Amino acid sequence: MRIYPLSEGSFTIDQTKVFVPFDTATHNLQHRPKGSILVEIQPFVVVTDNDIILFDTGLGYFNKEGILQLHDNLMKIGIDPSSVTKVFMSHLHKDHAGGMSYIHPVYQERFISFPYAKYYVQKREFDLAMSGNSPSYLAEQVSILEDFSGVVWLTEDEGVIDNLIHYKLTAGHCLYHQVAWVKEEGTTFFFGGDVAPQLQQMKSKFVAKYDMDGKTSMEWRQLWWEQAATAQWTFAFYHDIQYPTFLPNTIA
Repeated sequence: MRIYPLSEGSFTIDQTKVFVPFDTATHNLQHRPKGSILVEIQPFVVVTDNDIILFDTGLGYFNKEGILQLHDNLMKIGIDPSSVTKVFMSHLHKDHAGGMSYIHPVYQERFISFPYAKYYVQKREFDLAMSGNSPSYLAEQVSILEDFSGVVWLTEDEGVIDNLIHYKLTAGHCLYHQVAWVKEEGTTFFFGGDVAPQLQQMKSKFVAKYDMDGKTSMEWRQLWWEQAATAQWTFAFYHDIQYPTFLPNTIA
């Protein structure tokens, strides 16, 4: 198993839910908007013996050359975006689901970003995103799934995909948030989405104000940290600027 973080950069975000690029080398952290937090936006791709699996899809921004940044990041590590076989979505907030589709710069039509992949999405999360009741979702980013033949709707709270990906509904960050494990040849990859977004949160009893249920998220993190210490999971942190991946019992 090979694990690659696909960083889209660092951003500040406040109650407006707008992601503002932040250059950690030149910007002063003290000058960021009041009440904002600093996060990395970092999907992951896992290459197994038979699959290329993408975990969440970033913001959906384009680079200066007019290429979807997520596609460009994949190509930079030698992966053709058309070869992605599975896309697993922890949830559909716009910083995680922005790159699942895109508007073509010439044709001005929306296309699915990985047309040859299966998209694994919680159906209840999709329905919530389409309801228009939260600024954290952009329905236009995800509505394309309704007509995409490659979507696999997950309707259970827990299950296994192709005897490879074990997923579990956690709630905590949002109502239908889910996490995933991939196990192959003695290696376990764990993707905690926004319930386990940063290393430091795993090490402390941190209750995030931006979570729907911060206490539940904290309890999950404590449980996973204890389990991982003996099972040797490799954590993938979507929002961690310093540690994209981390194996417990190593020096931080």
